[in-house]
Amino acid sequence: MALSTPSTAVNTTTHQLPKLFHSHSSVSTITFPAKLTTTHHLFSATPISKWRTNVSFLTSFLNKPKDAKPIKEELLDAIAPLDRGAEASAEDQQTIEEIVQKLEAANPTKEPLKSPLLDGKWELIYTTSQSILQTKRPKFLRSRVNYQAINVDTLRAQNMESFPTFNQVTADLTPVNSKKVAVKFDYFKIVGLIPVKAPDSARGSLEITYLDEELRVSRGDKGNLFVLKMIDPSYRIPT
Repeated sequence: MALSTPSTAVNTTTHQLPKLFHSHSSVSTITFPAKLTTTHHLFSATPISKWRTNVSFLTSFLNKPKDAKPIKEELLDAIAPLDRGAEASAEDQQTIEEIVQKLEAANPTKEPLKSPLLDGKWELIYTTSQSILQTKRPKFLRSRVNYQAINVDTLRAQNMESFPTFNQVTADLTPVNSKKVAVKFDYFKIVGLIPVKAPDSARGSLEITYLDEELRVSRGDKGNLFVLKMIDPSYRIPT
C-alpha cells in the first residue's frame, strides 16, 4: 500500500515527518471522480452504442497482459535513472503512468488485503509525491531511502526515513474493501526517538493496485502513485 503522512501533522522548522504513501488535504495524500451532474444517459444506450461498448470491453479483455515479468522489467528500467521520481519530468511521469497501468492490468493478486504477500518491509523506489521526495529541500538534506512496513494481521503500518532525518510514523489501517484501506495516523517519531501524537485529522486512504512477491503499486487518495519493492517479508512493526 503506498500511504503518506499529513504534511501539516507536526510543525517543525528542522524536520519534515515521513509520509505514509498517500495524500490527503491537510493530510498529504486516490482522487475520486467528480460527481456526475447528469445521469439520464447512463442507461439509455442505443443498440449500436451497446454493441460498441461490448466490443471495446471484449478487446480490452483479450488484450489484457498475462505475464507481468516483462512489464516489471520495463518499469524498473524506466524508474532507475529518476532518483525515486525526484528527477522525473512530466514526460517521464506520463511514461511511468502508462507502464504502471499495463502492470495493474496484469495484477496476479486480486485481493491484496487478504494476501500474505503484503506483509513485511518495502522500499519506496518511485513516487509522484513531491512532499515524500522532499524536493523543496537541498538534496543533501533529503532522506536517502524511504521504507514502509505493513502487518496485515494487526492492521498496522509504519513509514521510516533513512539518513539524515530518521523520522518515523505509524498508523492504524481499516479495510474499505479487499484492495483499499482507510489510514489513521497515531504517532510520529522525530529522528526516530521523540514521540509526537498525531492529530485526529491525520487521516487518508490508500488502494493497492498491484501486488506480487517482489513489487507493490499503490495509489493515494490525492492521485499520487507509489511503487515499492519488497526487502524483508519477515519484518514486524514494533508494538
